[in-house]
Amino acid sequence: MDSTFWEGADRLLVRYGAGFTPRVIERATGTYVFDDHGTPILDFTSGQMSAILGHAHPDIVATVSSAVASLAHLYSGMLSPPLLQLADRLTATLPPSLSKLLLLTTGAEANEAAIKMAKLATGHYEIVSFDRSWHGMTQGAASATFSAGRHGYGPPTPGNLALPAPNAYRSPFRHPDGSHDWETELDYGFALVDQQSTASLAACLIEPILSSGGIIDLPPGYLRRLKELCDERGMLLILDEAQTGLGRTGTMYAFERDGVTPDLLTLSKTLGAGLPVAAVITTAEIEQTCHDRGFLFYTTHVSDPLAASVGLTVLDVIARDGLVERAAHLGAQLTARLLALRDTYEVVGDIRGRGLLQGLELVQDKHTKTPADALGHAVTSACLERGLHMNIVQLPGMGGIFRIAPPLTISEDELHTGMDILEAALKAVLDDTAG
Repeated sequence: MDSTFWEGADRLLVRYGAGFTPRVIERATGTYVFDDHGTPILDFTSGQMSAILGHAHPDIVATVSSAVASLAHLYSGMLSPPLLQLADRLTATLPPSLSKLLLLTTGAEANEAAIKMAKLATGHYEIVSFDRSWHGMTQGAASATFSAGRHGYGPPTPGNLALPAPNAYRSPFRHPDGSHDWETELDYGFALVDQQSTASLAACLIEPILSSGGIIDLPPGYLRRLKELCDERGMLLILDEAQTGLGRTGTMYAFERDGVTPDLLTLSKTLGAGLPVAAVITTAEIEQTCHDRGFLFYTTHVSDPLAASVGLTVLDVIARDGLVERAAHLGAQLTARLLALRDTYEVVGDIRGRGLLQGLELVQDKHTKTPADALGHAVTSACLERGLHMNIVQLPGMGGIFRIAPPLTISEDELHTGMDILEAALKAVLDDTAG
């Protein structure tokens, strides 16, 4: 089947990014996906960083089956009980000011809606985001995405400005002792923003941990200072917690570590646990202002009961099974394993992240920090051959960064099996190179 399948893929499919993984996947359950030969592959990416409950979770299967059979989709102006139940349950997990919910389907769509709300509420149009950001592929979200996809499509939406991502491993901003001077970096970034601005700053849209940007975790204190700089300029703070929300980092939301409440929060990937569910949550004041000014975001699947039912089930399972605490517990074990690799191998330059969203950056050596692109590709392939699916981010000027984000339901044995495979693959590639 393999050759026929790939011939069909070449003939029929639009290629939309990096090359496809060279396995035909037929089914998935728990922490594993299975190819057409029945080979189990440990999933260290939770699908597209989304399936926090693993694959084919029985509660999700039951919810989808029931909703499809009874109430899945409605006219966009109709409301259903699951929607209000989700809004009530989800906002109860957030600071009291975040009390209004808009239910959508994808992360790009949620960021698109949040950007439009910020522009309408402030009367301004400029959006600031990190220079390693990824917020989606629709026009407004893509215009706020700087890590990739900007060449060849004509002008982005006017008013998008970049702020340097605080990459402690590679930042040129240093204290005399060599440590990362993120305060100066942030002030410098906003000085550039102020120079570029036409006095129409609307919002800053950021991820608490940049994932596609290379697992860049904001330093403690950074988010609080960023919120102060936004407030000084009358800007709203939009946090994109597509990958960090709902327990992934060891807290329910990544922003909890810093005690900072955004003006708008967007959720997606983890909210649907692998199914298309997304949301924007904001304050009553912002919602009222937007409504008074004619806010329009009327989409085919807005407020769909199926999406609401799935989101409710995800919240139920997270609470029932203690998955936030589990992510913190397993995350500590993951950190220990990754730090051991850093201490053992010259090519493991940096470890960063939180909970069950962590990154390992490969370099040619620790002294020069020269990116090791070929090594990253080779280790990725070696992992797959041994039954582990890994994702590596490779951006200009940075080494290959493995994004490690297994389901929150992964067992300790599975976590350590995956790390054993990763180390074996790295060692084998290095031995082959040396030989």
